[in-house]
Amino acid sequence: MWYGIYNVLLILGFPFILGALLLKKRCRSGLLQRIGWVIPREWGFQEKVLWIHAVSLGEVSAIVPFVTMLHQRYPAVRIIVSTITETGREAVRQRLAGIATHCFLPLDYPWIVNRFIASLNPIGFVVVETELWPNLLRALSRRGIPSVIINGRLSSRSFSRYQWIRPFMRQILSNVSLGLLQSGRDERRFVELGASPDRMHSTGNMKFDLTMNGRSFSQPLLERSIFGVSEDEWLIVAGSTHPTEEEVLLGSYRDLIRSFPNMVLLLAPRHIERSDVLAQTIEAFGFPVVRRSRLREEVTQETVGPRIILLDTRGELAEVYGLAFMAFVGGTLVPVGGHNLLEPPAWGKPVCFGPYTDHCQEVAELLIESGGGIRVRNGQELTETLMKGMQNQDWVSHIGLSARKVIDDNQGVVERNLNMVEQVVDFCEARSSRP
Repeated sequence: MWYGIYNVLLILGFPFILGALLLKKRCRSGLLQRIGWVIPREWGFQEKVLWIHAVSLGEVSAIVPFVTMLHQRYPAVRIIVSTITETGREAVRQRLAGIATHCFLPLDYPWIVNRFIASLNPIGFVVVETELWPNLLRALSRRGIPSVIINGRLSSRSFSRYQWIRPFMRQILSNVSLGLLQSGRDERRFVELGASPDRMHSTGNMKFDLTMNGRSFSQPLLERSIFGVSEDEWLIVAGSTHPTEEEVLLGSYRDLIRSFPNMVLLLAPRHIERSDVLAQTIEAFGFPVVRRSRLREEVTQETVGPRIILLDTRGELAEVYGLAFMAFVGGTLVPVGGHNLLEPPAWGKPVCFGPYTDHCQEVAELLIESGGGIRVRNGQELTETLMKGMQNQDWVSHIGLSARKVIDDNQGVVERNLNMVEQVVDFCEARSSRP
């Protein structure tokens, strides 16, 4: 019954779904692939294929170590990574070049997903975090193809919504062979929604294993001169920001430069499509805007004095945190739920964040308990925290080291997850010899 209702709603909603894909620039690419009209010719049945689905940039970033380790163990396996957004596709092509092939996730209509599955003929399907598409999971299960959730999580909002359709969720989750979840809270929530307790396991957050490909956290690839920031200036990096909290950040910066005119603020909006609008907001506050996309690589100082650097390019934020004196992670001063709090600590940098951290609650708690993260409730507290940091550099260094220790103490999730995936996905004929 539930699947019947779901599919009727899908059919009735097709014009609206198609219209939404056409209207959203970041979802417009690969439209013919999404509706199953075009299947890449290089796909075939001659090799083992593992299909991994990661929604967008954040999920792709989280699985880079997992996919890299998987490729090292099983070089004969063809890895296909699907995404929904254009930013996800770019991340796959940049960060997994030579390791994985990209495709867009097909719309969840039975005839479309069946055609995709027949074309890929995967040995397994791995979904990152929480992308539970009913028809896709059921079609895989009917073909005997195991489905695995890795780095799984359920936000409070999603959990609350899923409880309204718990009988349907029980049917959907019965098609999941294994769930590798970020925390005990997530494990309990999946089980409460109907997942088999024997299949759900709390293994930790794979983002703890994102350590700049083994490089020292004191050696960022980027240099301050690329952004026109001199050695005697203090760079504050605010990443993955959203509307409203950007105004809070700009107001805080305006207050801080009265005492510290050599402070520079870098804003990295969560969606760079908003860069033009954000630039107008910055100018309305009376600050010069320096766009990353318009800086030449050899630039040494584009502008002097208080200014805002607008990071309007993709794929650089994680490295830019390494140049920061202190950092702020967005989606936390507004009710979004927060983004990756671990990128600044990976460089030994203190990280500030707001009260809305439902998407990363366990990480936020670990950082606060260790003294490596600072929760601020509003712009005033953010200003006071940054002011304290400017006045006490030893305090900043101590917090940064504590933040980095949180990462060091919680690594190993990627290998743990891969070892458990091996138990349900048949890699045997493709496995390489180990030392």
